Amino acid sequence: MSEPHDPFLQAMDSYKAAVRAKDVDAFLAIYDDDVHVFDLWGTWSLRGIVAWRNMAADWFSSLGTEQVVVSVDEAQTTRIGDLAVGHAVLTYTAMSAEGKELRSLNNRITMALRRTGESWKIFHEHTSAPVDHRSAKAILKRAGDS
Repeated sequence: MSEPHDPFLQAMDSYKAAVRAKDVDAFLAIYDDDVHVFDLWGTWSLRGIVAWRNMAADWFSSLGTEQVVVSVDEAQTTRIGDLAVGHAVLTYTAMSAEGKELRSLNNRITMALRRTGESWKIFHEHTSAPVDHRSAKAILKRAGDS
């Protein structure tokens, strides 16, 4: 197996494809068994692949006939030996079965990956959004995004 030039971008490509296909197994394939996730949605943190599987299964099943298209902006990676850290701004766009855009939101993501044998796995993920100080609500749209 040839090594990816950028493990973070490779993980992002796999992430986007798995989310669009609502494929829980493909989604989990990029994560280490002992993954620790600080998620933006509903739970302070999730530890281990079983908890992350439950989140993914719940998320994908909640979509019904909708698909989610993920786009990646401002991606940057730092790699030192068998460790890589990447961060980006993700846009999640819900699409109807007919291909109509329903809604979208942005969030920030940071992933830490380590080489395990021949592959790279995410062992830590952190998603976030800035919070408006007056309302204490998350800001889920970047300035300039519609």
